[in-house]
Amino acid sequence: MEEQKNEDLEKNQNEPKITKRKRQFNKKMIIYFVIFLVALYLIYTIYLLVKQPTDIFTLEEGTLYSEETDIGYIIRDEVVIQGENYKNGMEKIKAEGEKVAVNEAVFRYYTKNEDTLKEKIAELDTKIQEAMASETNLIPAADIRSLETQIDEKLLEISSINDTTKLEEYKKEINELITKKANIAGDLSPQGSYLKELIEERRNYESQLNSGAEYINSSKSGVVSYKVDGLEEVLKPTEECLSTLSKSYLEKLDLQTGKTIPTSEECGKIVDNTYSYIATISNTEEAKNAKVDDSVNVRLPSGEEVSAKIIYTLQEDSGDMVLVLRIEKGVEELINYRKISFDLIWWSETGLKIPNQAIVKQDDLAYVVRNRAGYLNKILVKVKREGEKYSIVESYDTEELQELGFTSEEIMSYKKINLYDEVVLNPDLSKVTG
Repeated sequence: MEEQKNEDLEKNQNEPKITKRKRQFNKKMIIYFVIFLVALYLIYTIYLLVKQPTDIFTLEEGTLYSEETDIGYIIRDEVVIQGENYKNGMEKIKAEGEKVAVNEAVFRYYTKNEDTLKEKIAELDTKIQEAMASETNLIPAADIRSLETQIDEKLLEISSINDTTKLEEYKKEINELITKKANIAGDLSPQGSYLKELIEERRNYESQLNSGAEYINSSKSGVVSYKVDGLEEVLKPTEECLSTLSKSYLEKLDLQTGKTIPTSEECGKIVDNTYSYIATISNTEEAKNAKVDDSVNVRLPSGEEVSAKIIYTLQEDSGDMVLVLRIEKGVEELINYRKISFDLIWWSETGLKIPNQAIVKQDDLAYVVRNRAGYLNKILVKVKREGEKYSIVESYDTEELQELGFTSEEIMSYKKINLYDEVVLNPDLSKVTG
């Protein structure tokens, strides 16, 4: 009996512990279940957030392109100018890219012994300045003041110039003013005076310097360039040169894409800055269907997009097309190159840009489904241009709807698509009531 009592007592003491454990277990299960539900809700919410953008698309203004990246060979109407004394070195009178008229001096070749003659003239200039300082009474006050004012102004301006070409021009102008001042003093000096002898000697050296120099003039009007690569007579926009163009011919020129043409120290050239030409090879369907006088666009290496016209086409046995394009803008940019990488844009269309997934064809007409606050409308649209993934669309006007056979009542109720409208992707027209 005693043992039975002890067992019952022990059982009664253990019973609250077991109940407590069960309660803790049940509590944990409830917490886990709640966490599971919350996680499930979050996953579903994320799914909806991810799914929503692919179901609805907002119409915005956009542009579609049909383009390709090609290699282009630059063809120019240009003529090289060179004299006999090119080994003597040259002094540029016109800078790179500067415009010139016919027969205008572009550069000159140095004369023989030019350095020696210049040194003697520089020495004489110092002596003349010293001699003039002691004979200033011979120079009229108004003339000297005018010349010295001009010299001081040029010296002040020259201190803020960084362009080498302009710097040389200013130095030349200052020297001319100093020489003019010396000549006035020499003319007023008595015969046989020291100053007059110095100036006569300087004139003699200057005459030798100028008589030995060879000046090269432009043979045509255009833009001056010293980027000469020897292909000026090979790649010309003449019928004779164009007829020799082929893929193998151009590749044999062995030119590096994007390489700048080096500057020549022996000659220059005059480039027609009205037009420039780009020869390219393409095997796309657009290229095979291209015709002379077709208009296209070209995106140059600088990113500038310019209009172009096809002036020459040739289909090779391989199926490749040789195309020559003429551009009127960006000509100066291309003077530095002979071979470039560029984008050939066959067409571009700007308007309401829409994914092709949102367009449904029915009875040879195109429709989209517009969503406004959950209310769906089937709207007829005109597809202006269709690309691989997107299209440019717009609404029909009244005349076009009449040509399609719509009644007056249907035209009156016609709904137009607008900027920022929301359209449904992959719509099911059977579920659209409006």
